[in-house]
Amino acid sequence: MSKKNSFNWSEQCEPHKMRTKEIISSHPEIRHLIGRNPYTIFIILLCVGIQVAMSWILHDESWWWILPCSYFIGAFACHTLFICIHECSHNLLFKNRALNTLAGILANLPLVFPSSVSFQKYHLKHHAFQGIEELDADMPSEWEAHLVNNSTVGKALWLLFYPIVQATRLGRMSKEIKMFDRWVILNYVVQIVFMLTIFYFWKWKAVVYLTVSFFFSVGLHPLGARWIQEHFLTHGDEQETKSYYGPLNTVNLNVGYHNEHHDFPSIPWNKLPKIKEVAGSYYNSLGYHTSYTRLLIQFLFDKNLSVYSRTARNNRGKTTKNTAAKETVDSLPDKTPSL
Repeated sequence: MSKKNSFNWSEQCEPHKMRTKEIISSHPEIRHLIGRNPYTIFIILLCVGIQVAMSWILHDESWWWILPCSYFIGAFACHTLFICIHECSHNLLFKNRALNTLAGILANLPLVFPSSVSFQKYHLKHHAFQGIEELDADMPSEWEAHLVNNSTVGKALWLLFYPIVQATRLGRMSKEIKMFDRWVILNYVVQIVFMLTIFYFWKWKAVVYLTVSFFFSVGLHPLGARWIQEHFLTHGDEQETKSYYGPLNTVNLNVGYHNEHHDFPSIPWNKLPKIKEVAGSYYNSLGYHTSYTRLLIQFLFDKNLSVYSRTARNNRGKTTKNTAAKETVDSLPDKTPSL
């Protein structure tokens, strides 16, 4: 079987703005779901507390406990914290933007590396310019797709080191995003002080536990299959965003409802299932996933799936071939998601 050697290039606009407009027209009551959920701060405090407590418990235990505890406990707590940072990036906790940024910095603490403020900067670009390499940090670079392609070992390593891979994408966005400011510096200072404190009191086992937990939470783990679920072409080339309707949405804070989230990024995590309930006719016909474990295995071993299995575009989401479609896109609101 021949390998894929390019992304699925599209000249059409990303699908979500158009569907949002249609749903709002058919179900105007869905606007009542837009808002914030300040109680998410308690989830942040719980998960930070779990990771700090586990660091203390494990610092005096055998090294053999580090790996299983990271995989079965730490990965889940860290993944939930990453979703909380995602909520903060959309200002879905508090009305005040600074409070959301501070909440994200708090959630970042057990994740070892300072990333919450940077994520806040580039994530909204992902919503506005889905699939455009220089603006969407979620879009794989050509070099990584070419390097990994559909090799099982390559895909496993790509997922295992996914945080590093994603960090390499940020440089291509530097022309449009100011990567360093006082908030980023604060994020770095707070994170360094936290990790030095952990090391001072509990030494290397605690640091290794947090680090391994972080890499599992977004890497080679069923939870890491979320990166495949969201935008990989697992249901043909036409549908570039898929939702996940399964039990791990409890840990994911419903971010598995990913079509729903992209359509309505101003609706907090606890109300995402309500979107599907209200506007089910728009979502029931779309492909979706119900098992992250099955999807992880499929991605690793299915030669038809590779890092090239993504839809790419280079025209900032506007179609050039279809005049009617262009007029529809031009009539939509500004592409920056409402906050």
